[in-house]
Amino acid sequence: MTRIAVSAAAILLTTSAFAQMPPPPPGGPLPVWQQSMTISGTVARFTLTPRGDLDGLILSDNTQVHVPPHLSDQLAAVVRPGNFVTIAGYRSPTGALFIATSVTNTASNQTVIDRGPPAPGLAPPPPPPGMPAPGAQDSFAQGRVERLLRGPAGDVNGAILDDGTILHMPPHIAYQFASLLVPGKTVAAQGWGLSTPHGRVVDVQSIGASTAQVSPAAQPGAALPPTPGTLAPPLP
Repeated sequence: MTRIAVSAAAILLTTSAFAQMPPPPPGGPLPVWQQSMTISGTVARFTLTPRGDLDGLILSDNTQVHVPPHLSDQLAAVVRPGNFVTIAGYRSPTGALFIATSVTNTASNQTVIDRGPPAPGLAPPPPPPGMPAPGAQDSFAQGRVERLLRGPAGDVNGAILDDGTILHMPPHIAYQFASLLVPGKTVAAQGWGLSTPHGRVVDVQSIGASTAQVSPAAQPGAALPPTPGTLAPPLP
């Protein structure tokens, strides 16, 4: 066998060996981003899902904390903006989001603990993509992007405007319109809006740099979801 053939065989064997290596055994060390840790800070505001459920906190140091929406009622009963909280959990893979497993109001010593989602059928299903949540209305929002919001995987899924309105959209739509979702830029959006005691959220259906430039939020060639009846208010 020639030297080239021997080298090729060695590479093949090495590649096969790596391909057949088993995954780390259960109970092995977790990736750094999955290791449990505790953070603390003052609650600046809540974040909301398109149906108005609480799904997290923004702390005064600008940290975004994700709390599963099935804990919405418990979180609202224990925590208020301005409260100092201690949060146990771990960071998202990108490190841009802290995922809570428990939230404690340090003044009252009350704690909300994530024990997993409710059993099937106990929680109302989310509305189909493009359809309004109960009580939502055709709405319009325009303002300067104050900060981006991210989902549990760390993907951008919305933004907070300077008037406090939350724009919510799937990550692939946020990626499509990434040039608009830049802190400091002005953006206009049309969608299903819901006002709650904890803030206003718009499930974005159309988006643009201004009222005259909004376009449907869908990937090119994809079937468009139903959109609200009015794309934008009349221009002055």
